[in-house]
Amino acid sequence: MEKFYISTAIAYTSGKPHIGNTYEIVLADVIARYKRLLGYDVYFQTGTDEHGIKIEEKAKAAGVEPQKFVDDVSLEIRRIYDIMNASYDKFVRTTNPSHEAIVADIFKKLYDQGDIYLGKYEGLYCTPCESFFTESQLVDGKCPDCGREVHSASEEAYFLKMDKYAKRLEDYIMSHPDFIQPESRKNEMLNNFIRPGLQDLCVSRTSFKWGIPVSFNDKHVIYVWIDALSNYITFLGYGINGSSDEFKKYWPCDLHLIGKDILRFHTIYWPIILMALDLPLPKKVFGHPWMLFGNDKMSKSKGNIVYADDLVDKFGVDAVRYYMVHEMPFSNDGTFTYELLIDRVNSDLANILGNLVNRTISMSKKYFGGVVVEPIEYNDTDKELIDYVLSVPSLVDSKMEELKVSEAIDVIFEIFKKCNKYIDETTPWILAKDDENKPRLSTVMYVLLEAIRHGAVLLQAVLPETSDKIFKQLNTENRYYDSLKSFDGLDFGILLNDPEPLFVRIDKDAVLEELK
Repeated sequence: MEKFYISTAIAYTSGKPHIGNTYEIVLADVIARYKRLLGYDVYFQTGTDEHGIKIEEKAKAAGVEPQKFVDDVSLEIRRIYDIMNASYDKFVRTTNPSHEAIVADIFKKLYDQGDIYLGKYEGLYCTPCESFFTESQLVDGKCPDCGREVHSASEEAYFLKMDKYAKRLEDYIMSHPDFIQPESRKNEMLNNFIRPGLQDLCVSRTSFKWGIPVSFNDKHVIYVWIDALSNYITFLGYGINGSSDEFKKYWPCDLHLIGKDILRFHTIYWPIILMALDLPLPKKVFGHPWMLFGNDKMSKSKGNIVYADDLVDKFGVDAVRYYMVHEMPFSNDGTFTYELLIDRVNSDLANILGNLVNRTISMSKKYFGGVVVEPIEYNDTDKELIDYVLSVPSLVDSKMEELKVSEAIDVIFEIFKKCNKYIDETTPWILAKDDENKPRLSTVMYVLLEAIRHGAVLLQAVLPETSDKIFKQLNTENRYYDSLKSFDGLDFGILLNDPEPLFVRIDKDAVLEELK
């Protein structure tokens, strides 16, 4: 069985994640579920990043120990991921003692082999991003990542030699065109960072204590780049003196799914750490776009934060999952507004999908007592729909392979749109008026039910709860990808269960008024 290892970035435990943060776990979940549907042996890892000066400061302000602070925030992050039905295999935490021990070993190994050295850092420091920058990297004199003020700082620190591996990294990126996705991000990394010359990376701090101590110099704690990034291998069982079978099986990672704002860390710092450890590089790093609130980035200071659990309480988990992954283009930022979410639920979920399933099962109940009857013969109208339905899996496959998840969803929903059109063309309610048309009616009903089943099989990755409801109404357990190769997966003679609405239309004006 072919393996597939997918990871998200680990969430920083400074506070509750908003929907822009939560989007990543849902996108990763859709990809992981789809790969499982195809028969891959999937390993899906996510978790929390729990060290650093920001945590130390927030814990102090809250009057608790840092460990208690991160325990509470990590639990909240996991709770939200679970609400979103994320099917991760492992939820990791960087305060885990075994992770801390392996990170200390990695640091010492790199120091012993001359890749890390002790020096002094003087530069412009951004406290929120915990990053030093040169004058030329600033944007309008401010931090290039978050836009906040920077200040001059100086401290003794250990550094990772970047220049030693820069040429090798550039060659790797050029010879592996899929390594950085989307393409535009690859050019940004090469032209803005690697080719102008990489500065050695500061990998320790003395200005705070909440971190993993450097084993041979306890004045220093190991900085985020080696600590947090190493999670992708430490929790799989990587070890300096020998690694686990799980590590040997799943590494290298097939897909690191991360926000575009941390692409530099994952496509420059992380590959160089791996090269220094003599480990293979991940196959693909995808820097996904942001979900904006209207036209703005979500932030507490702007007061435009929306939380996933609040949305789920109001609209249901599958509606929120659908909106998140459908409204985010491949390489451009997506937009969240309540108006757009409600429109999407009403048009796609309640109207196109929900209405189709409800009326099809209701007609089967009315005309055939809910029994799935054998089709007699197919005409050109039937064959046109069947041919499209049978072509969909390969279309969805190619879109998912390119990580164009939103476009893959559109292809699946085209099945339901074509079914609705097919109902208008075949007019089952007119056929039902004359017993002579029963053979024709039986074919029409079977084509609709089996097409819906095909759509539901593919929809499992995106809308797991809704797909379960469709299979229950169809009274079938045939939800397997292999069943999509032919158009006969719904057994004749089975009795359909009663129709139940999948999504209820939302009164937009009433809900928007309530939200005010």
